Amino acid sequence: MKNKDFAERICRKLHLRKGQVETVIDLLDEGSTIPFIARYRKEATGELDEVVILNIRDQLDSLQKFDTRMQVILKSMTEQDCLTGELEVKIRNAQTLSSLEDIYLPFKPKRRTRAMAAKEKGLEALADYIQKNQSSLVENEALNYVNIDKGVSSVSEALSGARDIIAERISEDSALRSEIRGYFQKHAVLISKVIKGKEQEGLKYMAYFEWSENASRSPSHRTLAIFRGASEGFLRFHILPGEEVSIKLIEKRYIKTGISTNNCSYQVLTALKDSYKRLLAPAMETELKNTLKENADAEAIRVFGENLKELLLEAPLGQKRVLAVDPGLRTGCKITCLDSSGRLLKYDTIFLLPPVNRIEEARVKMKSLIKDYDIQAIAVGNGTGGKEALAFCRDLELENSIIITSVNENGASVYSASEAGREEFPDHDLTVRGSVSIGRRLMDPLAELIKIDPKSIGVGQYQHDVDQKALKHSLDDVVALCVNRVGVEINTASARLLQYISGLSGKLASSIVKYRDENGPFRSRTAIMSVPGMGNKSYQQSSGFIRVRGSENPLDNSAVHPESYRIVEKMASDTGVAVAELIENNLHLKKMIPEDYIDDKIGLPTINDIITELKKPGRDPRMSFALFSFKEGVDTPDDLVDGMILPGIITNVTDFGAFADIGVHQDGLIHISQLSDRFVKNPMDIVKVNQKVTVKVISVDLERSRISLSMKGF
Repeated sequence: MKNKDFAERICRKLHLRKGQVETVIDLLDEGSTIPFIARYRKEATGELDEVVILNIRDQLDSLQKFDTRMQVILKSMTEQDCLTGELEVKIRNAQTLSSLEDIYLPFKPKRRTRAMAAKEKGLEALADYIQKNQSSLVENEALNYVNIDKGVSSVSEALSGARDIIAERISEDSALRSEIRGYFQKHAVLISKVIKGKEQEGLKYMAYFEWSENASRSPSHRTLAIFRGASEGFLRFHILPGEEVSIKLIEKRYIKTGISTNNCSYQVLTALKDSYKRLLAPAMETELKNTLKENADAEAIRVFGENLKELLLEAPLGQKRVLAVDPGLRTGCKITCLDSSGRLLKYDTIFLLPPVNRIEEARVKMKSLIKDYDIQAIAVGNGTGGKEALAFCRDLELENSIIITSVNENGASVYSASEAGREEFPDHDLTVRGSVSIGRRLMDPLAELIKIDPKSIGVGQYQHDVDQKALKHSLDDVVALCVNRVGVEINTASARLLQYISGLSGKLASSIVKYRDENGPFRSRTAIMSVPGMGNKSYQQSSGFIRVRGSENPLDNSAVHPESYRIVEKMASDTGVAVAELIENNLHLKKMIPEDYIDDKIGLPTINDIITELKKPGRDPRMSFALFSFKEGVDTPDDLVDGMILPGIITNVTDFGAFADIGVHQDGLIHISQLSDRFVKNPMDIVKVNQKVTVKVISVDLERSRISLSMKGF
């Protein structure tokens, strides 16, 4: 099938107009990226946002895989010479992968089964007789199939083989499988138990040692916890509904008369019970386990993506000269001085913490570096010793204009040992790289965090348990959408940052940096066309997200796409001013009548976007930077007291609540029931990663390293 043939299904599922879906599919087929479509093709899509466009793409991918599987099945059945017209219609009308596989199951090549062996013994006709003549006596008929040469030595063996054939037929009944599947999905119970002898070793899974709940209502974090407990060898679990009702569903389809131990109906009953226990139930349980895992994975990945987005879009300090401090004990605190573009100028080590304390020496060294490099901000990592290092910096009696703040250093050590870290600083050790990363993260969290594997940033939920391919796919989308939402300065961006820009591959991003290094900074957007490998399509897709400060054309430092420059030039001409004078001139811009500039290529949504952009060109969509401080004197969990009110920062949001850093080197849990005075269904409706909050300490369990917090009443 062609991609556009899937539009009908997608628009029904996502409740969109067919024209919108077809347009998005066409644009994707042409090589357009999701950020480009969402930002610069609003007229064509009916102003669909990036989330909806992502959903269309994902649905399209899913349907393409479905179609590929359908073609494989049709080919297989054709080669087996068993594809009838009726079966082909059923296959082509299948709406789900499970229904497609149910139709194919009787014809699917499989390992040797008991039913196959029975058919080879000539017992298929007996199975037919038993199913069709359920009120008849069975033994006399079965005698006709006793044949020692064929391996059937008795009536009981003949009946056993016939039952195996019937059992397999029942298990391959596509209509029945659909009904049983639906029953499993609604009524299956997830039951987990501890494996005998593993009680102490698996203590962290104690909540699931005797656990039971309806599987359809099991939240993703609980499902993933049970799956992990089982994979680690501490738990055993099953997902099954009541057996009696399930068997009754099969009886309704296959039992045609009263049951008597000597008639055929009894053989059918025995066969269908065997079919359920041996074939249907295990298959449906496996399928349901896979479905539950996929759904739990999808939810966990969604939560991770939302958290990552908030972290990537954290407020940047901006281009300031920064001194970064990476706290350390035995080896001291590594300090680095960075210029306003994040370039390393100087590094050194000071000793503030046991076992080596050289406080006065550190004070002199810090003040000297701050003066020599005209430092505007100090970034202190929040790891071990971070609070003490922060207090030391604040006691230096510096000018009030110098910003001193704590920086989340999750992932900095990963960057230090990564290929990206080695490429940037091949002549420096891990500690220098880590300190630089802390400083740069204060200046521009997005530009620095994209260098780190998102799984190492610490905002996920069971991220190592979910489908890793799906996780990477989703997180790559999140990073790309965030990078393009903010935009990138072409003359300072790293290749790793540039590769996330719409239309730029990793190879092309590296070529841009190489060209820049060899030829100096780009003077305009069009100048990047000189980069080897940069074609018209790549330029079209990327140029609107690239910023060129200092370009002769001020629009090059805005989100106005070059294809719309003519519109701005006409606006300026109509107003009687130059383009540069029109920008940020609210007096002129307020008088603009957007409808006057609509033509056959650009419509009202884009015109409105242009006017909004001209009011604040190149505006960073992220929040403005604001200082935050933890409560002084509260440094470890031992300092916490029930009822204590503290400031905190949300570090992670999960399905069951949120975690907050309150400055004691151990995050506290705000359970979903403690997030608000009202009922909370989704924690993300209340809090986001990096949000500043006020919390109350409910309890502290030092032995189990658990801190419970509440936001009720705030």
